[in-house]
Amino acid sequence: MSCSLRPVGHAHRARLERLTRGTGLFREDEVATAVELLDESLAGDDDYQFVGAFEDDQMVGYACWGATPGTVATSDLYWIVVDRLRQGSGVGTQLLGEVESRLTADGRRLVVVETSSRADYTPTRRFYETRGYTRTATIPGYYAPGDDLVIYTKDLT
Repeated sequence: MSCSLRPVGHAHRARLERLTRGTGLFREDEVATAVELLDESLAGDDDYQFVGAFEDDQMVGYACWGATPGTVATSDLYWIVVDRLRQGSGVGTQLLGEVESRLTADGRRLVVVETSSRADYTPTRRFYETRGYTRTATIPGYYAPGDDLVIYTKDLT
């Protein structure tokens, strides 16, 4: 089932927070960061872009990305979050495709994704790998002892 993709607005702030927390993957400070980035975006800060996936009027997922400062046409994909009950249904793929399309249209050339090495992130890493992302770096113990930073990239050119 395909979702409609549209902007994430003020009315979706609480839903974004619940979706992020509801994945069970993110610490409370990470949930707060996602909400903070939305607030900054809604206040006119164009460093952070959001798109939501909606079934009827219910937001079931979102993506957040932005240009990487100090680079030539590189962008960071900060978040793709999908309602736990809808994971594996194509919502994340639809959101990722939209982000990549927008980045390509904006002349962006490289996407960088940072994620965790924890076992509960295995589906996340597999998600990126099966969509053409290359595991390009690992920083051991970055998030916590035994929780490495895993960096994926995709060339959009």
